[in-house]
Amino acid sequence: MASDKYFLYHGLLLPAVAHNEESLKYACDFKVHDQDVFAVTYPKSGTTWMQEILPLILNGGDLTPVQSIPNWDRVPWLEETRASLVLKGQPSPRAMVSHLPYHLMPPSFFTSKAKVIYVTRNPKDVMVSSFYFHKMASFLDDPGTFDEFLDKFLSGQVLFGKWTDHVKSWYSSDLGDRILYITYEEMVKDLRGVVERFSRFLGRELSKEALDRVAKQCYFSNMKTNPMSNYSLVPQDIMDSSKSPFLRKGIVGDWKNHFNPEQDAKFTAVLKEETKELDIKFPWEEE
Repeated sequence: MASDKYFLYHGLLLPAVAHNEESLKYACDFKVHDQDVFAVTYPKSGTTWMQEILPLILNGGDLTPVQSIPNWDRVPWLEETRASLVLKGQPSPRAMVSHLPYHLMPPSFFTSKAKVIYVTRNPKDVMVSSFYFHKMASFLDDPGTFDEFLDKFLSGQVLFGKWTDHVKSWYSSDLGDRILYITYEEMVKDLRGVVERFSRFLGRELSKEALDRVAKQCYFSNMKTNPMSNYSLVPQDIMDSSKSPFLRKGIVGDWKNHFNPEQDAKFTAVLKEETKELDIKFPWEEE
């Protein structure tokens, strides 16, 4: 990989366009408040979706934030360069997203009462989404062929390392009732029900009308047309939507349109071996 495009942090590749020594030091030294809320994901697992949902729940269903503030400022990435600017002086409860594995969260996170929603997605769909993201993002290396990118994904030579390492780190956490696990697939199947679960978890009971309003706003089709959420504000020379839109399909099972039987068998075998110690049944394993 081209070294000038990536920042290496504890062995993980991070895009240099949004990460540097100062931003990672800020994340490490960050003073987490008890009222803070984190949505943690492996890249391409529903991060933008969570940036749409969280402020709406925390604001009682008021749509103003998602209609007037770009997603990267309304719910910033803790580890990215804009975090220090956006979070400075921001009142509680502060909502943030992160791609960091569990052990790289700031020390103050572990002693706080901050809550976490960890979103997991079928890694085959994650890989397909990441493949297209690499095609449209000039700040990332060209992914090569699908087969080549599959090998990079399985070996962890991609953003934020191996999917299996990330998932295992968070599913092995000892956060107790501070963490809520959800899957992208559950969100696709019953978004309103998931929004209601989120609101209860965060202690923000919303009215039926507010839940309906939030769920409707957060449908993929609505996010795709929202300039504050669809990355259309980003210059074309940085993210070329003519090659692939940032919000592409937002569906479950698109991997079946890309994997051949040999790739499927290889991918499945590696994932099964690397997650065998996890006593979890993910929804996509029932397909």
